[in-house]
Amino acid sequence: MPTSDAPATLPAMLVRNADGRARDVALRVKRFGRWEEMTWSDYERRATRVGLALRELGVGTGDRVAVLSDNRPEWLFADLGTQGVGGVTLGVYPTSSESEVAHVLGDSVSKIVIVEDEEQLDKVLLVRDQLPHLEKIVVIDTRGIRSLEDPATMSLDELEALGDQRFQHSPREWRDSVASLPGGPDVAIIVYTSGAAGPPQGVMLSHANLMAAAETAVTFYGARRDDEVLSYLPLCHVAERLVSVIAAMRAGYIVNFGEGGESFPNDLREVQPTFFLGVPRVWERLAAGVQFRVANASRIKRWNYNIWQRRGAKVAAARMRGKRGGALSKLLGWLFLGRSLRKKLGMSRIRVALSGAAPIAPDVVAYMWSLGVPVREVYGQTENTALATSTPVDDVRIGKVGKPLPGVDVRIAEDGEILVRSPGNFLGYLGDEEGTERAYIEGWLRTGDLGALDDDGFLAITGRTKDIVMTAAGVNISPAKLENLLKFSPFVRDAMVIGDRRPHLAALVGIDVGMVSVWAQQKNLQFTTQRDLIEKPEVRRLVESAVNEVNRQVDDEEQIQGFELLPVDLEETGALTATQKVRRGMAAAQFSDLIERMYAA
Repeated sequence: MPTSDAPATLPAMLVRNADGRARDVALRVKRFGRWEEMTWSDYERRATRVGLALRELGVGTGDRVAVLSDNRPEWLFADLGTQGVGGVTLGVYPTSSESEVAHVLGDSVSKIVIVEDEEQLDKVLLVRDQLPHLEKIVVIDTRGIRSLEDPATMSLDELEALGDQRFQHSPREWRDSVASLPGGPDVAIIVYTSGAAGPPQGVMLSHANLMAAAETAVTFYGARRDDEVLSYLPLCHVAERLVSVIAAMRAGYIVNFGEGGESFPNDLREVQPTFFLGVPRVWERLAAGVQFRVANASRIKRWNYNIWQRRGAKVAAARMRGKRGGALSKLLGWLFLGRSLRKKLGMSRIRVALSGAAPIAPDVVAYMWSLGVPVREVYGQTENTALATSTPVDDVRIGKVGKPLPGVDVRIAEDGEILVRSPGNFLGYLGDEEGTERAYIEGWLRTGDLGALDDDGFLAITGRTKDIVMTAAGVNISPAKLENLLKFSPFVRDAMVIGDRRPHLAALVGIDVGMVSVWAQQKNLQFTTQRDLIEKPEVRRLVESAVNEVNRQVDDEEQIQGFELLPVDLEETGALTATQKVRRGMAAAQFSDLIERMYAA
């Protein structure tokens, strides 16, 4: 836990870093193909201007300021600037529809919204008449916008100029405000849930929650000032906020903002982060990409890879038990896998590699370890500031999500639900006292996840209470396990296992169009669209082999006895959350014809 003289808020940590390391690099951002650097002094200056301008616009203690933008340094300036004047920051996923934007801005009673560009501005303008509390819309990137003559809109440049004027008049105001923040149980940020199981809810996290998370990042994960991270998961989500803001502020490391989207693999290779949090889908794609490239490499390259990957698996088994292995093995591993393959992955400097936000297939973890990428599973939720369990660096048990973090207690309820008592446990859901009461039982947070603790205190996640499938034979099945096994195939991008009250299990499978397209071209298959591709018998047999491989690894009652290929990516249909979780109800409704076809067959 923080010492008595440690800063009690994130803005106070920013001030400390700006005072002690003014000229050190804090942030890097890639714009138009070039990386630009910002120091801790720049960071505080920009946050100060934003904070003072918000105060000039009437933002006071407890007022909410929303940010509707992809990851970029301005997101952080808005976040810290708002908190510094006593306001509360919240994020809106940039992939949100107009109705979702209206829900979050209305539910939070946001006074100001800072939007990224013309696209996000249009969303807010379309629903502005539903938001009587919204007083100002601030636009970060005004390219393509003819004018901001509407009195309710202004550019970020104008906002910061307003803040600079106030700073010139009162240069100590922001720092005095930061120093006077009480911290502790006061609300610092609101994080909206991804909406996988219903409308997004505003999770209120306190300054004390954030400080506990910051301290854990340093004490347990060993985050330090010479680390570098790539900010790429949505900053609206607690996981990325933890990496890019909370832990970064406490440890003082460098946060990099790439160009994102399709440029992510290139961003990763250019940054070569030392500290990296990936959702399972990221690790699955990295693993699948390696396997696909190896399968299409020359015979001599495949032979070389197979030798050193097998050696890597043996070394990894020892490392997972806390044994470092001999110097020769480490040198050879570095020469044959580290120098080339890990660099191509963007993992040549990796020191801390974590997987969270959803279950990951054990095979993916084992495979990444064999390549020298020490992926450790972590477990947490928005409601506990991601503070629950983590895998120790010297005791990795594949299939488990580790042991309770320092200061955290975990137990299993009689019905199998995981209960957590943590310094990260949230204050409550915004405007929903009944929901907050239901979230707790005798001081323990009800996670909604099912799990089991072994004799050594390691936790295994067995499913979600709401997602468990009961077949017509009365057998309870966790679909997540089978879905993760399916997605280990380089040709499978999405998977949703169904079978509730059905005679057997079946799956909707979304192909990885890029991987399957290359495979199809090598087989001289002619196609034009994704729908055309999935109708090829050869592609169906390709996916069938992946399904059969899964069935060989599970018990009889867990076997998938039918599947259908999705004609579009789930992401395009809106059936995936921003953290790549399937909105099962939405997907089932959208593809009900495919589901009925499977069972009719």
